[in-house]
Amino acid sequence: MHHVRRAHDIRLEPAYDDNSSRFARCSLVDSAVGSVHMGLGLCVLDRDGAVDIHVHSFEESFFVLEGEPTLILDSQGHRLKPGACGLIPVGVPHGWIGSPTGTARWIDMLAPQPRVNDADDTFFVGRPDHAEVSDLDVRDPRSRHLFRMAHHDIVLDHLKTGAGVNDPTVSASMATALLAYSGIAVKMLVDQRLGAELSTMFMVEYQPGGVAHPHDHPLEESYFILDGEVEAVADNERYVLRPGDLFWTGVGCIHAFYNTSGRTVRWLETQSPQLPARYGYRFKRDWDYLKNKLASTVAVRVGLKA
Repeated sequence: MHHVRRAHDIRLEPAYDDNSSRFARCSLVDSAVGSVHMGLGLCVLDRDGAVDIHVHSFEESFFVLEGEPTLILDSQGHRLKPGACGLIPVGVPHGWIGSPTGTARWIDMLAPQPRVNDADDTFFVGRPDHAEVSDLDVRDPRSRHLFRMAHHDIVLDHLKTGAGVNDPTVSASMATALLAYSGIAVKMLVDQRLGAELSTMFMVEYQPGGVAHPHDHPLEESYFILDGEVEAVADNERYVLRPGDLFWTGVGCIHAFYNTSGRTVRWLETQSPQLPARYGYRFKRDWDYLKNKLASTVAVRVGLKA
């Protein structure tokens, strides 16, 4: 099972009407498309808008696409910029304040999937008026649930130069690591390092010619295209995905990606549940190889008997 939502089909609707102002959201992945593990949405908060302080019975992660919203997390205000991301743990009070200079857009990832009736798992507790607000400082250990990815952090050549000791980034560690293989780069954003237990969020970039052969997972995945274009195949159907498009694959859906363009393609990806320690990827070509190998062995044995 899979789902494609084109950028031109995304329709925002006012959300949390009684507890927000100038806030809208479009649900991109939910039970309506066949998902059982995640809720994914595009959120928009206009200038000077706000979302009241509330708590969820699910885990929430986010990635800022545009603008400078302020996240109030557990009574501390963090002024965010594009590339900022983080985790809002289950039951932690939080709210949002719009930028005074323009609109903010972000992707939110919710796991386990929210119930159909928001009143069952979202509880409002007050206004976001009195928090102390400062720019997000990822070097501050108290920002343990938050992170920020610069645009070049996923560029392999950039990592070769290293970073100065006083640069505004976290110290060199797995937090700054980049996984690169077969023309594909993966930058982890929200995982157990930030305290996530139920989902993960990461950035993916394919070089021209990059390929992920047909495979499936014991989990659901979503892909929000940010830059470039890529051919995606799911359940034997082929699509060309472009910026603003959303692609989702369910458990057991055989899917693949092919960057046949002459430039890189980048997307924001989420998974729920989290990837297991082993057997999270099942590549069809590996098992086809075994099938053919066994078939040829049987043929040889039959020939010997004859």
